[in-house]
Amino acid sequence: MSEQPLSGITIIDFSTLLPGPLASLMLAEAGATVIKIERPGGEDMRFFPPRIGPASALYAMLNRGKTCVEADLKNPADRDKVLALVDGADVVIEQFRPGVMQRVGLGADVLTARNPRLVHCSITGFGQSGPRSGEAGHDLNYMALTGLLALSCGTAEAPVLPPAQLADIGGGSFPAVINILLALFARERTGKGAVIDIAMCDAMFTFALFAHAKLAATGVLPGNGADLLTGGSPRYRIYPASDGGLIAVGALEEKFWAALCEAVDLAPEFRDDTRAPAATGEALAARFAAHDTAHWSTVLAAADCCATPLATLEEALRDPHFMERGLFDHIVETGAHRLPATVMPIAPAFRGPRVAKAPL
Repeated sequence: MSEQPLSGITIIDFSTLLPGPLASLMLAEAGATVIKIERPGGEDMRFFPPRIGPASALYAMLNRGKTCVEADLKNPADRDKVLALVDGADVVIEQFRPGVMQRVGLGADVLTARNPRLVHCSITGFGQSGPRSGEAGHDLNYMALTGLLALSCGTAEAPVLPPAQLADIGGGSFPAVINILLALFARERTGKGAVIDIAMCDAMFTFALFAHAKLAATGVLPGNGADLLTGGSPRYRIYPASDGGLIAVGALEEKFWAALCEAVDLAPEFRDDTRAPAATGEALAARFAAHDTAHWSTVLAAADCCATPLATLEEALRDPHFMERGLFDHIVETGAHRLPATVMPIAPAFRGPRVAKAPL
């Protein structure tokens, strides 16, 4: 596009690590100019392994296309330079604990008084208010405290860690982007900016939607691994094949369940999974254990029944479907090195150059 959706929008990003930088990356990919403010020597993510040449691969991927300015926010001269940048900006993103920005003279009240059109977005674990607002936490803590992790956490002998940063990304980055865009849209009508309080914990309740609906309707809370989408149904589970490969079954609807039963030749007495779900699950596990992953890959693809082998990340990156959709076409340059850019949930038509640099 010659003109991207966020062309002309300037964002001052004080955030570090994952949630804020990923949010500003999405906005940068849609055309915004992002100026990242880092402490002298750079933020912590710059030093995270693995490295590619002199730079952290994670830092490069999260900060593609941004400009970095180092500043000591406790230094009056540096603070004045930052204030001048904010005065001409549209959006500020910050990720400090509540009160930190106020203590260095850069609180939301100060910044929005100087620039009434400013959209100020804070991302924290627990939000700007409430008894936990000052507490430290990480992704796992936010899922644990909201009841989400208890819905599927393995056993006491073999507890299972989630494979993704659900709170950081789903509770931090995505809500920040959504609300920043809503605030910019509202500003077009009112001429006024906004102060946005994003708490990563809050959205974890949204992710537990099915459990909340069951509790509200029946008064019964789903147990660990016992609900429809957490292992309670044989229609939605992971089954080992004979070679140790795993098959992800998501045959929830009756037509898909019937097609799956036919494809794996499940005995007729087990196909009505409402009678004895445990027995059906055991019988289905035995069928999958009878053949290797390659066999089931062919059989299940032909059946089109929402059952697929687990791919490794390396296999997924070579999948012709994802390659044809251009998910891995963008590149980030860091010094003399190139690496794949972060896959973005931004429509290709809205994104900018295929190759962009990371700040060094």
